[in-house]
Amino acid sequence: MQSDSLEFSLLSIFSFLSFFSFFIIQKLSHKIFNGLLFDNDFEKPQAFHKNDTPRSGGLACIISFLIFVLLNNLLFSMIYLDYLVLGVGLFLIGFLDDVKIKFSPKARLVLMTIFILISIKIFSIEINGIDLIILNKILSVNIIYLFFIVLCFLFIINGSNLIDGFNGLLAFQLIIINSVLLYINIENQFQTISILITAQIIILLIFLLFNFPSAKIFMGDGGAYLFGTFTALNVIETNNLNPNISSFFYCILLFYLFFEVFFSFLRKLIQKKSPIKPDSEHLHMISYKILKMTRPGKDCNYLNTLYINAIYCLFILPSVWVKESGSVCKYWFFGLIIIYILTYFRLNSFVKKKIDI
Repeated sequence: MQSDSLEFSLLSIFSFLSFFSFFIIQKLSHKIFNGLLFDNDFEKPQAFHKNDTPRSGGLACIISFLIFVLLNNLLFSMIYLDYLVLGVGLFLIGFLDDVKIKFSPKARLVLMTIFILISIKIFSIEINGIDLIILNKILSVNIIYLFFIVLCFLFIINGSNLIDGFNGLLAFQLIIINSVLLYINIENQFQTISILITAQIIILLIFLLFNFPSAKIFMGDGGAYLFGTFTALNVIETNNLNPNISSFFYCILLFYLFFEVFFSFLRKLIQKKSPIKPDSEHLHMISYKILKMTRPGKDCNYLNTLYINAIYCLFILPSVWVKESGSVCKYWFFGLIIIYILTYFRLNSFVKKKIDI
């Protein structure tokens, strides 16, 4: 009971300090780096805002997480070193772009890969119990196994950054994913990871107060990389702690973040575009165009977020009830791939016809 009271006190104090951090960062954004954090590039493919808005949400997120780590260490003498090192490192890589220090997408990808690989070796990060016999045999080769884990991180991190273009889209997506992970860990009484995930959800909820439905701040690349890293670690940790749950269930849970990157990469290769440069043909951008066509004069930015996450919940959340069935989860996952591809081409065709008319 005393431990529960301490945890509640920790999260209560942390919530207040986190909100205060966001409030101060939002108010002082124009002074940070002489206003470099303001996003006034309205011509880039992933821009859907009309006013100068600071990309300072990631900075507030990392400060809030550091506050949590400090409070948690004071009360429980525990420090989440793997989360701290990976989170701060990936945040800084993304934050360089937020303050307009440009370097090529290839250079950034190489830097991310090297940093993740080193971190995996230092913290002995492993993924246990993969529900695919053929893949398990392939992963018995150490170099392939390391490459696989790095890919898992890169897909989730870049997927988070990819969908971070509409107010609340990424935050709602991460809240849903991490709430499911929290439910699983609380159900099986894993308190350490549960309190860590709860703290992350609190940060995301506070961020939404400043980002949805209208945006006073954006997450930015730093924030997207930070929470993409955290979510990847949360999934790996939850998978390892709960071996009774099919690893394909986590593939279902992360489907939108993962497959959006994978599909976009292949699509751009087929279209003879650079697979690592942004364009305006992602699913969430196509759905936004359709909303603009069908709801002229309406603010479709936040509506797009609500529609996408509502549909995501409809297709994903029922799988929680069959999460321990490997065969059902496999078919579910591959079914989602088919649904995504058919939906994408149907919606894209609809948009092109409307434009031609």
